[in-house]
Amino acid sequence: MELWHTVVAVLVSLLGLACAVHGLLNKREPRAALGWVGICLLVPLLGAILYVLFGINRVETRARRLKLEDRREPEEPDVRRPLAGVPEALAQLAHLSGSLQGWPLTPGNRVTALRNGAEAYPAMLAAIRAASRRILLSSYIFDAGLEFEEALAQARARGVDVRVMVDGIGELYSRPRISRVLARRDVACRRFNPPSLLPPSLQINLRNHRKLLVADGHTAFAGGMNIARRHLALEGATAPAVIDLHFRFEGPVCGQLEQAFVADWKRISGESLPSSAEATGDGAAVCRVLTDGPGKEMDKLTMVLTGAVALARREILVMTPYFLPPRELLGAFVAAALRGVEVSVVLPATNNLPPVAWATRRMLWELLQHGVRVFYQPGPFVHTKLFVIDGQYLQVGSANLDPRSLRLNFELAVEIYDRGLAEEMATHCREARANSDETTLATIDTRPYWQQLRDAGAWLLSPYL
Repeated sequence: MELWHTVVAVLVSLLGLACAVHGLLNKREPRAALGWVGICLLVPLLGAILYVLFGINRVETRARRLKLEDRREPEEPDVRRPLAGVPEALAQLAHLSGSLQGWPLTPGNRVTALRNGAEAYPAMLAAIRAASRRILLSSYIFDAGLEFEEALAQARARGVDVRVMVDGIGELYSRPRISRVLARRDVACRRFNPPSLLPPSLQINLRNHRKLLVADGHTAFAGGMNIARRHLALEGATAPAVIDLHFRFEGPVCGQLEQAFVADWKRISGESLPSSAEATGDGAAVCRVLTDGPGKEMDKLTMVLTGAVALARREILVMTPYFLPPRELLGAFVAAALRGVEVSVVLPATNNLPPVAWATRRMLWELLQHGVRVFYQPGPFVHTKLFVIDGQYLQVGSANLDPRSLRLNFELAVEIYDRGLAEEMATHCREARANSDETTLATIDTRPYWQQLRDAGAWLLSPYL
């Protein structure tokens, strides 16, 4: 019996050591590597289990085998070349994002902001019902019973090529599961990285968080809004359970949005879809799609956002539900405030993920002591994601400013150069700010001790929230 105990102890120790070595060789940041090495060596069995579940980046298992490209090969940027529709002060930002993404800026787009499900869902359903060739739809959460499955089935019945993609974890938020509902209606639906017991696949990271609808290659919708009842008004209530913005795109940028979906579809099915986008337009917006995800494409959005903050001259407006920015972006916000830029971060006072809100309060002191202003919007929960620079540059999409979005999820954003829309969204942020409670360094420093301890514990786990 003692020999058996010794054998088990040796095997567990070797397992912990193997995971520690793997983390040491594969983690990009020394703090993350040190944390995983420590837990795997000090608590070998528990550490190994946690590392296998949460620590290993498995994106190569499929994406790299298929050699999928969400981008073209970057070209050497010519920062002297003027870009039509881009303010001269932001030309370097346009070159930066073009170098990272490889897709060109597309002029002639019309972009419309849609508030909550009451505006977004009817517009999306109208596009589905009007489609004659192809419908591509991707959503992290997709509730049945909101007319979408019926509209998709009707489009399929009239001969439209309909493809739907839902995240394998996000789908579990809804009952009944939308993949089963659509399968019964003969609508092609694929799940992204679904968990399973046989064969074993319990990876809960590497989620597809993109929200995207493209109809006939000329009308598209993107932003942060899921297809969920929580975005509609509750019975007897005067406001939605979740406040959010979504965006309709008409014009050439729809081709890039379609290409992003096509790459994801191939990633999960191996099937290549031909392009159907032929859109032209005479709108005022110059746009480019930015895709981000783990692996070699990681940190793309972080670099673009950091570059945008560095070029801001007057005002930076950020609205996001989850705010745990990486160190480089945090430092850029502080540097901008110190050189006289007005930096405002608008967060929800009511949050559906309290540990994330707790961790945020632990790190706000660094921003507040250097002049960044932070505001908390009253409930209901505000899920809106906006990033506005000087009333000239706007970035919208699915990504939050937290580690999960910027390092683990597959995300999609659209950068928009359109003074009219950027100023409209800046006004939206300013109005929300005016109706919010500003937090101060004194407020943060005088929290009860138990709150400080709780917030610090959540902050310690922030890379995994």
